[in-house]
Amino acid sequence: MQTLLQQRTAKKEMKFNKKRLRFLTDDQKIKPGAEGVLYWMNRDQRVQDNWALIHAQRLALKENLPLHICFCLFVQKSKLSTYRHFSFLLKGLEEVSQECKTLGIEFHLLHGLPGDVLPSFMSDRSLGAVVTDFLPLREPLQWLEDVKRKLPKDTPFIQVDAHNIVPCWEASPKQEYAARTIRGKINNILTDFLTDFPLVEKHPYTATRTAKQVDWAKALASPHLDKSVGETEWAKPGTKAGMAMLESFIDVRLKLFATQRNDPNAAALSQLSPWIRFGQISAQRVALQVKKTGSQSVAPFIEELVVRRELTDNFCYYNNKKYDSLEGAYEWAQKTLKDHAKDKRAYVYTREQLEKAKTHDHLWNGAQFQMVSEGKMHGFLRMYWAKKILEWTNSPEEALSIALYLNDRYSLDGQDPNGFVGCMWSICGIHDRGWGCQRKFDVAHFEKKYRPKDL
Repeated sequence: MQTLLQQRTAKKEMKFNKKRLRFLTDDQKIKPGAEGVLYWMNRDQRVQDNWALIHAQRLALKENLPLHICFCLFVQKSKLSTYRHFSFLLKGLEEVSQECKTLGIEFHLLHGLPGDVLPSFMSDRSLGAVVTDFLPLREPLQWLEDVKRKLPKDTPFIQVDAHNIVPCWEASPKQEYAARTIRGKINNILTDFLTDFPLVEKHPYTATRTAKQVDWAKALASPHLDKSVGETEWAKPGTKAGMAMLESFIDVRLKLFATQRNDPNAAALSQLSPWIRFGQISAQRVALQVKKTGSQSVAPFIEELVVRRELTDNFCYYNNKKYDSLEGAYEWAQKTLKDHAKDKRAYVYTREQLEKAKTHDHLWNGAQFQMVSEGKMHGFLRMYWAKKILEWTNSPEEALSIALYLNDRYSLDGQDPNGFVGCMWSICGIHDRGWGCQRKFDVAHFEKKYRPKDL
């Protein structure tokens, strides 16, 4: 961590690549009399290695203004609002708020939908500009529109893609067909964006009104949270835990990644997806640290981390109304699924049977049990798992709906472009490529390890 601090400090004066941002409003200048700049944190829940916060701080420094961060917490009554997800989120944010204290940045936890609470918070505090991050899912994009509609017309509203290394709108202006069609576009400009990060430093201008103390325990005690899906033991929330997992990947597992990443029995994966999904660590930081090793695993790992992960944002952003429905599939896939929809099925299971891992297939049950108990499923098995749901349900629509529900409810990295595309890939052939299971790994060993206990 000390080395990273030195690296960030050395880059303190580095230029901000303006292609990482876009203005959502016409006004680009902060009006006189403003009393601060706000970073509305949403997808990227960390302090350092965060281009959105770096830009917000530079804006505040330029105008000699205090810097504020807010997060809008809204817990919907839903089977997808699990204690597992919200505990990971809130404990990570608590770490963010502690770090903010040491840096003279005010952290605010606002309760409610962004459109309902953020504009009034800004006017109450006389904040002159808002910077936010990028998440290409329907709900967050609607929040942007709601906030934009209610902000005073002369308030600059800036979006920074702090999640992708190559910003989504720079990688491609349209929906890409597959990894092979986006790979060159990303790799051609990757060096422009895969740079070190400057330090988010101690902010010299302090706010006259400090943030309200956050009651973290109360926030996590929301009656709307489904406590039947609890925390996992292996994944501890927050940037520190995420960076420790990255360190262990580089020291122990990276050397196996190139040859054993498709074996669910091998400890060869980075295990970083929960921290990347919640923005508690930066994919760009991960890429920088991994590249320094010179390992034979660097190229295949960067392919997964950068090309394939950024392809999922591309799909959700440019296919925004249909990224979670059969209509979002290519015409050939829709036709094939339709043609086989009435095929006789040897086994048909309900959502409840699938959720409780009560099928005749021990491998499938093991994969489902791993997801329910550990909040993760090996990426290679996730394809098998989803394809079998298609085989065992009454229609492709039902299969997709069940796969998304189970993934979003139990996986720590659920409710994210990666998960939507993973299910669409397996069921609807999005970005598809050939693949098979039995010949690749010791299935019996996995089945034995993840034999379901009563769910």
